[in-house]
Amino acid sequence: MPDGPEPGTAGVDRRTADRLRKGKMTVEGVVDLHGLTRDEAHQMLTRYLARAQATGKRCILVVTGKGGARKDLSDAENADWMSARERGVLKREVPIWLSQSPNRERIVMTAAARAGHGGSGAIYVLLRRRRATGAGK
Repeated sequence: MPDGPEPGTAGVDRRTADRLRKGKMTVEGVVDLHGLTRDEAHQMLTRYLARAQATGKRCILVVTGKGGARKDLSDAENADWMSARERGVLKREVPIWLSQSPNRERIVMTAAARAGHGGSGAIYVLLRRRRATGAGK
């Protein structure tokens, strides 16, 4: 067993990291991005994480969707709407956005969501605690 924390868990005790991975932490907020364009989703995610951290939330569920066909379109319309190469854009992009500034500074760790919370179409995000401000702190 290697020394030090597991990758992506620096600053998180083992118990908290295990609870997040197992879906045992209370989800304090959900941001549902599926159905949005790439730009809309990126902006919404960044704004949501900033607000969630500012209000003291710790565990957030980010719903990306699984990248499948849209249910409101016929098979032919789905073929035109999204090529196979484009399926799962948010599922692929959200982890990248979470690892980039300013989001990365807000996040302690992420983990794949359990089936009851969306499975492969969602991600748990553990936010850093807000730092206290003011004199003497």
